[in-house]
Amino acid sequence: MADNSPLHAQIPVVTPDLDDEASYIDYFYDNPGDLPGTLDIDPDAPPPIIVLIDYSDGKATRQELEAPEEITPYLDTESVSWVDVKGFGSEDVLQRLGQVFNLHPLVLEDVVNVPQRPKVEEHTDQLLIIARMVTLHEDKRTFESEQVSFVLGKYYLLTVQEEARYDCFGPIRERIRTCKGAIRKSGADYLAYALLDSIIDGFFPVLEVYGEQIEELEDEVVANPTRQTLQKIHDVKRELLTLRRAIWPQRDAINSLIRDGSELISEEVRIYLRDCYDHVIQVLDIVETYRELASSLMDVYLSSVSNKMNEVMKLLTVISSIFIPLTFVAGVYGMNFNPDKSPYNMPELNWYWGYPASLAGMGMIAIALITFFWSKGWFRDFSSIKDSSSSTPKPTAKKFFSFTGHR
Repeated sequence: MADNSPLHAQIPVVTPDLDDEASYIDYFYDNPGDLPGTLDIDPDAPPPIIVLIDYSDGKATRQELEAPEEITPYLDTESVSWVDVKGFGSEDVLQRLGQVFNLHPLVLEDVVNVPQRPKVEEHTDQLLIIARMVTLHEDKRTFESEQVSFVLGKYYLLTVQEEARYDCFGPIRERIRTCKGAIRKSGADYLAYALLDSIIDGFFPVLEVYGEQIEELEDEVVANPTRQTLQKIHDVKRELLTLRRAIWPQRDAINSLIRDGSELISEEVRIYLRDCYDHVIQVLDIVETYRELASSLMDVYLSSVSNKMNEVMKLLTVISSIFIPLTFVAGVYGMNFNPDKSPYNMPELNWYWGYPASLAGMGMIAIALITFFWSKGWFRDFSSIKDSSSSTPKPTAKKFFSFTGHR
């Protein structure tokens, strides 16, 4: 049964439990021969959860609906109706939802068949907006991406999400509940802007995590580069590419809302969308900068490994340079020529102090070579080999960007 309780009942925040193997790099494509408007439902998709938040300047209510047809009485009222659908697990419910909102079959296809490229499409009395939302994973080291579809009408906004377990719309729900800001005094177009702005601002915590990872990798690459370091760099580059693919088309979509205009979006809301566009540009700049830093880390890794190898080879060369003359002396006195046959056949073999004298001579040669190499500063350069063997990199206080909070 529908719950008609007021919105002041706290809306719960759900902790995500996400699949680490999910990939968000490729866009959806139709199979050859599919009819237009064919819905491709994932068998493992969760069942749809329909939540209606209806509000005006004076009141706000929240209710969870069992059937899409329960939405119909709210679509013609002047209060703003936000219908939030989470999950694609029932084709029947989605088809009925399309009938209630009078969605074109191709619009319903774009909403359900995910992932789609972020875009904006205008229809007779509706505006379709496709966006991508990112949130931090539970491990606080990676992120999850999800498509969010907006269908904007004159007095309503339909949002469709892939999962019911997480989103970044909690602050918007709280602002509606507590009547903070201008959201309760504005229309459905302002609600769409607020949700889009929340999606864009959700990129900043994710980027902050990747900024810290790049700093850690920079220290690791310089101090102790390993094959695991190379794999970490590759993972960061791939994930930053996924972020870029998520934010780049959203810049074009928001720019289209500002430039092309629509009867469903007021001039005042278009001004707010300019601020949202600025946030998109800032996110895109940070993503591009981090991608360049991650690419440069690969060069630093190769240089660090090469320098480490050069230092090892240098140490071996110094050791060899010291022992080559000693080996020569030992080899000469190991030839065992008979001095009785000729006075030139190593008369030193008959010396009483010959063996100690040869050892003393080799010791003097070694000391002379060590003193010479020390004067050239070769031994001082070997400190980098010792430093590179440390498993704990030295922390740095660098910060690539300073993040500020958004609404």
